[in-house]
Amino acid sequence: MTERQSRTGEELSLVQSPAAEAKAAIAGFLKDFSTFQDDVKSTLKHQEERLTMLNAKTMSYGRPALSARAETEAPHQKAFNAYLRSGDDDGLRGLTLEGKAMSTAVAADGGYLVDPQTAERIQSMLFATSSLRSVANIVQVEATSFDVLVDRSEVGSGWATEVAATTETATPIIERISIKLHELAAMPKASQRLLDDSAFDVEGWLAEKIATRFIRAEAAAFINGDGVDKPKGILLPTKVANASWVWGQLGYIPTGAAADFAATNPADCIINLVYALGADYRANGTFVMNSKTTGAVRKMKDVDGRFLWSDGFAAGEPARLMGYPVLICEDMPDIAANAYAIAFGDFRAAYTVAERPDLRILRDPFSAKPNVLFYANKRVGGDITDFAAIKLLKVAVS
Repeated sequence: MTERQSRTGEELSLVQSPAAEAKAAIAGFLKDFSTFQDDVKSTLKHQEERLTMLNAKTMSYGRPALSARAETEAPHQKAFNAYLRSGDDDGLRGLTLEGKAMSTAVAADGGYLVDPQTAERIQSMLFATSSLRSVANIVQVEATSFDVLVDRSEVGSGWATEVAATTETATPIIERISIKLHELAAMPKASQRLLDDSAFDVEGWLAEKIATRFIRAEAAAFINGDGVDKPKGILLPTKVANASWVWGQLGYIPTGAAADFAATNPADCIINLVYALGADYRANGTFVMNSKTTGAVRKMKDVDGRFLWSDGFAAGEPARLMGYPVLICEDMPDIAANAYAIAFGDFRAAYTVAERPDLRILRDPFSAKPNVLFYANKRVGGDITDFAAIKLLKVAVS
């Protein structure tokens, strides 16, 4: 072999060597990937066999896996349903909630706590309706009353200099307002035959009946309650002309006419009402009035001919008067002589609703045979906690 031929063979060997290495690397990768696929298939097959075995074991007890899980997640609801339909309270008596026996939270003949699902349905209905509850301050308490400490003055302050003596400043005035809780009750009834029907949604029916009764009673008490076995309403305190307002009273603005809005510039009283409220409360202000008053107010225009009223454009958005939301409460007075037809204020600061979180049910199959009575009760109270946060519109000349 000549020297030139030997050199050419070495060059070809150098060219072919990287290609051979790449081919060997690809073959090794394919082998590893095939081993990985076999491992995954084996693991999946093992998991499938395990799930099949667990499902078969669950079915052997005579109920599907989903029902078993639901029964584990909602034992209270199952026991409560049995109590409502047949009066069987063994499940409720033996039930443990958060480490405590349910019977320890139930007084003698006081009924049983409503299951959480039904209680939530009732609460959602209460908040969804047009009641002062939807804009008030809500607190949950365990006692028979709720005390609010109100600081109704400003801490004194002054400018100090390096050489002058510092004078004593005024101290704040702290006032205690005690909100007593009262018993709110409802007693719907159903026939035993209806309760025996498994297709009848007894929890849903009960939640709707209780919520309807509670809504009506609460809405009326939060507006006109006198504090005797019921909450104190926003119209209970003494009313005075806003120029003479002091703590413990509610200031009012007159409409300018004896039994209606003024014939000339009727919207002026609405504007005066808004600006009678302090700026810090006005930022969160809400109008409260009934439907008849709404019908009169929404026709009002400003001096440029623009309506003061505007409807909400999005679903669930409240109508607005002068840019502030309007809550329709039918328990507010109609437009009449000396009536306080409209309230405007920051009700989250002005009014507090205190309530116990538990709702109890007592089943009575004897008092109204062949029907079954369900006595439901809860404890709730309410009162004004900031008299400066509400202003009223009085239908009067002055």
